[in-house]
Formats: sequence, C-alpha cells, structure tokens
Amino acid sequence: MALKELNCLGLKCPQPILKVVAFIPNMEEGDILEVLADCPSFPSDIQAWCNRTGKTLMFCADDGTGANTAQIQF
Repeated sequence: MALKELNCLGLKCPQPILKVVAFIPNMEEGDILEVLADCPSFPSDIQAWCNRTGKTLMFCADDGTGANTAQIQF
C-alpha cells in the first residue's frame, strides 16, 4: 500500500477528475491517492466519481485558502 500524490491546482472542472482517471494505471489495490485541487466543484465532483466507481473517499477537506485535499483509497 502506497500514498501517491496528484497536484491539480489551477485546473478547472472537469480536468481534476480527468487527471484522477488518467492516474489510475499508477494505482494498485489498497493504494491511497491524495489529490490537491482548487476547483470550486471538486469536493462534489470527487464524491460523485467515487460513488460511481466504487472507490472510497476517505476525506475531502478545504485548507481555508480554497484548495481542497482529498484522499481516495483504491
């Protein structure tokens, strides 16, 4: 199990989700992907994507500056 990071700062919908999808080949079962994004719709988008794909959204938190950090378990 590994923690991998994906920086999506500055990208707007739908690019952060598309970047997550493109990163899937780098993930193994049990890995955690930490995504940093400042798109306003990212929290709801990543929750919907996890619900559709069966991935576990461990958390999605705003850091107070408009950026969100999400951890997704694969």
